[in-house]
Amino acid sequence: MKDSSHPGLLPMDDTQLTRESWKIFQIMAEFVDGFERLARIKPSVSIFGSARTPPDDPIYQLAEDIAFRLSDAGFAIVSGGGPGIMEAANKGAQRGRSPSIGVNIQLPHEQRANPYQDVSLGFRHFFSRKVMFVKYASAYVVLPGGFGTLDELAEILTLVQTGKTRRIPIILVHTPFWQGLIDWFRDTLIREGTIDASDMELFHLVDDPQQVVDIIFDFYESRGFEPSQEEREKLMEL
Repeated sequence: MKDSSHPGLLPMDDTQLTRESWKIFQIMAEFVDGFERLARIKPSVSIFGSARTPPDDPIYQLAEDIAFRLSDAGFAIVSGGGPGIMEAANKGAQRGRSPSIGVNIQLPHEQRANPYQDVSLGFRHFFSRKVMFVKYASAYVVLPGGFGTLDELAEILTLVQTGKTRRIPIILVHTPFWQGLIDWFRDTLIREGTIDASDMELFHLVDDPQQVVDIIFDFYESRGFEPSQEEREKLMEL
């Protein structure tokens, strides 16, 4: 076993090493709190989009409308808990009849908790927060956003593509925003062989709020919202 005197290892202050080791308990606490508070809130839909979208933007209003329709249809709404599209999602959810949930993250700027959350969770770590978005979601709805939104989209596409999580509806909203990315998938990624043509079937592109609701209900019509035993095993490995 290598020790700190080995020439290939950098020296580390004992205090810093202790802090690194004990960090695992903070991470564990985030997972336990998230699991305990979200496991009973079913079915749910995770909604993503930019933190920078103002309330007078049509995309904000579109997100609020989608969240309201889904909430009224019986889906709890899970957002990142911040401003912009996240706020619109929680606001729309509270207008409906299902719980409005915020999975908040501590950031140096941009992130502030919006006031439309029935259940509010706080996270320090992106990776534990991202598990909460995926683990209990019956669908992903992705509106225009920046790097964080693209990160969440790439995460769910990767997990479904590789079979590490169950297949769920992944719905991109607002064609003018997403079309360029989808064209790049088709014209570059498929052509270069980095994804299969069938991977384009992993997601839907829509503009109408009711289409979002219809796609989700159509997907689950013949199977119900509860994961199968095989899907539960996959979710345990997330």
